[in-house]
Amino acid sequence: MGQGLDDVLAPGLAVVFCGLNPAATAARSGHNFSAGSNRFWPVLHLAGFTPYRIAAADERELLRYGCGITALVERATREGREVSRTEFRAAGAAFERKIARYAPRWVAFLGKAGVAALTGGSPKWGRQQLEIGGAHVWVLPNPSGLNRAFPMAALVAAYRELHDEIGGS
Repeated sequence: MGQGLDDVLAPGLAVVFCGLNPAATAARSGHNFSAGSNRFWPVLHLAGFTPYRIAAADERELLRYGCGITALVERATREGREVSRTEFRAAGAAFERKIARYAPRWVAFLGKAGVAALTGGSPKWGRQQLEIGGAHVWVLPNPSGLNRAFPMAALVAAYRELHDEIGGS
């Protein structure tokens, strides 16, 4: 599919939301979580990270609220399952250097697959007993519209738990 998207990062953020890899639709639009079915932007607002729903095209506004966006693997695909565990592991060292350089307090992985590939373990939802690049790690459900296991209310509750843990932005 090709290259992904630019990160939305700045030094010292409260949290960086880490997708597995960019969706093909996001890569085409040039903006993270831009598919109409993706629930990322409304969930962030409803969970308290932003005072209003930010549009994907205005994604850099997220920095004003102490939040950023990156992906573990830069390559865009139609579905996250197109990225192999080997590809996730190969991206690990560069990802850890990126997190260390920007020094957020938290890295919130959107889905378990990235953390599982990096650690070889089976993460649970929520706070993990590990750090990456000096940042605490949290695992959240993926907000993709393809993730039918989590209705909107469950997504908001999971994201709000992280918001409350970090004390807001």
